[in-house]
Amino acid sequence: MLLRVAVVVTVLAQCIAYAADWRHLGFVTAAAGFLAIASSVLLLIGYLTPFSAVLVALTSLGTALAWFPPPNPNLFDTKLATALVTVIAVAIACLGPGAFSLDARLFGRREITIPTSSPSSQL
Repeated sequence: MLLRVAVVVTVLAQCIAYAADWRHLGFVTAAAGFLAIASSVLLLIGYLTPFSAVLVALTSLGTALAWFPPPNPNLFDTKLATALVTVIAVAIACLGPGAFSLDARLFGRREITIPTSSPSSQL
């Protein structure tokens, strides 16, 4: 949950920086900002977690690699900040939704049961 909140707060702060300069945004930049807001909200509530985590990682990479122009106070100005957000988003995508998520409520929690082997089956 803490990883989720850390990524969402960072991405939403970046989106607020985009929204502050909304008059000078192009279509692609506005669409990327809206996509970042939508995916971070989905990530926060835990709905479609792998999909939304990949979208968060792509939008942070898009800002860092200048696929679309960054806002004036750019949080992803350094490569280290971008790498941190991207790695955490990929880790969340690999870990899954977690217990406190909408995915867990809708689809149920999955439990992995490792069977114990009997001594006769080891021969």
